[in-house]
Amino acid sequence: QVQLVESGGGLVQPGGSLRLSCVASEFTSDYRAIGWFREGPGEGPGRPREAVASISISDGSGYYVDRVRGRFTGSRDNAKKTVYLQMDRLKPEDTGVYYCATTHVVGSFYPHEHRYWGQGTQVTVSS
Repeated sequence: QVQLVESGGGLVQPGGSLRLSCVASEFTSDYRAIGWFREGPGEGPGRPREAVASISISDGSGYYVDRVRGRFTGSRDNAKKTVYLQMDRLKPEDTGVYYCATTHVVGSFYPHEHRYWGQGTQVTVSS
């Protein structure tokens, strides 16, 4: 079982930047990409997790949803078993809990195609 740990979240003003990290216990052939998802603010279970980006493990190529393309950039460091999400020009609507998850489908934006999930890191964009 692959374990993922996210970090790097925090409180930032609109227009600011954060870099999220997702450290994996191992990079294996069981998955080919890391997906990033955002769970919006609110209470109660069952809140949807919307896709943000998918980062290829093999070459670091990134796939982004329209609302973050041009502002977010993914990368990976295989030696550190870490995938990053650089988030620039942050907006209040980027607020939420960010999760990383493994998938064998590079470019997938579907939560059900992601198997192992981290515990999430909170990002709050507010003045």
